[in-house]
Amino acid sequence: MTFGARALIRLGALKQNLRVIRDAAPAAKVMAVIKANAYGHGMQTVAGTLAGVDAFAVARLAEAVQLHEFGIKKPIVLLAGVMTAAELDEAKTRGFEVVVHCVEQVELLEAAGAGKCTVWLKLDTGMNRLGFLPEDAAALTDRLSTCAAVGELRLMSHLSSADELDNSTTEDQFTRFRSAVEGFEGAVSIANTPATLGWSQMRDAQQTFGFEGDHWIRPGLALYGISPFAGGTGADLGLSPVMQFEARLIAIKPLREGARVGYRGRYQAQSDSVLGIISAGYGDGYSRHFQTGTPVLLNGRRVSLIGNVSMDMIAVDLGNDARDKVGDIATLWGPDLPVEEVAPWADAIPYDLVCGVMHREVSEIVD
Repeated sequence: MTFGARALIRLGALKQNLRVIRDAAPAAKVMAVIKANAYGHGMQTVAGTLAGVDAFAVARLAEAVQLHEFGIKKPIVLLAGVMTAAELDEAKTRGFEVVVHCVEQVELLEAAGAGKCTVWLKLDTGMNRLGFLPEDAAALTDRLSTCAAVGELRLMSHLSSADELDNSTTEDQFTRFRSAVEGFEGAVSIANTPATLGWSQMRDAQQTFGFEGDHWIRPGLALYGISPFAGGTGADLGLSPVMQFEARLIAIKPLREGARVGYRGRYQAQSDSVLGIISAGYGDGYSRHFQTGTPVLLNGRRVSLIGNVSMDMIAVDLGNDARDKVGDIATLWGPDLPVEEVAPWADAIPYDLVCGVMHREVSEIVD
C-alpha cells in the first residue's frame, strides 16, 4: 500500500474512447497524439494499448526515440519536426515522419544525404503559430517533391478554435485549407479532437476539402476521456476518464472555530469541524492554485479543500459527522469527479492538470 498520490490508469476506458473517436469519423485514419507523456497518462503504456491506431504523434524527437526503443512499430510523426541535420538523419534512420513548418526545415531536407522520410507540410490557416501560408502551398509542394530526401508528401493544418462550436474562425480556416489542398492527391490532416467530435465536416473530409488521398484525424484529449468543450465532460460525448488521480487520508484531527489552517493561515474555520490531511500536493502535480472549496471525493461524498496546497499535502474539511479513517482513498479527479469540473478551481484547463501529474509514486495500470 502506498500513501502517496498516484495515477490509476484504466486501459479499458482508453480502448473505449478510441472506439468513440473512430465512430465520429469512420473513414479516417487515426494519428493518436501521445506527446507530453501521453498527456500525463504514460506514453509507453498508452502506445502499447492503442494497437488499433494507424500512427502516433509526439512533439519532439526524444519522445519518438523513446517510443521506437520501446518497440513501437507504428509510424511516429514529429509534430514540431526536426531542426538540425543530425536530428533529420536520426529521424530518417528510425523511420519517423516529420512535419515541416518553416523554410529552415525545407533547406535541411534539400541538403540531406541518402534516405527518405514521409513529410507533412504544415499550413498556417489561422492559428498563427507554426506553418506556411496556404497560398505558398503549391510552390512548396513542388519544391519538396523534387527533394531526394522526401518520400511521401502530405499536408496538414491545425485549428485554433474548434472547441468553440459557434466560432466562425473554424469555417474560415476550413476555407483557407480547401484553397490549398483541393485536388491534392496525397494524405491530408486538419482534424484535432474538437474538430473530430464537434464538426460534421470531418465525416467526409475528402468532399469538404476536395483532396483525393487519405484523411487523417489527430485525437488527443478525447483519447483520455476528457471533453474539449467548455462546460461539458467526457461522459457527455460517450467518453470515459482514463486517469483517476488519488491519494490517501493520512491524518484526522479536530478543527476548532477560529483556527487557521496551513501556510499563512489563509483559511480560518467558521465553526467546529473535523480536519483531514490528504497525501497529495503540488509536488505530485496537484496545482497550488487550487482554491478553498475545490471538491475532493472521499467515501462517496464531496469534501472541500481548505487553505493553501502544500508540496506533499492538502487539508480538507471532513465535517462534524465524519466517519472517515486514516488510509481511506481520496479521489482528486477521476470517473466520479471529472477533471473538467475540478480544473476551473485552479483557473486551469484539463490539459494542464493531467499533463502535470508527476508520478512520484508508481502508477497502477488496470484493464
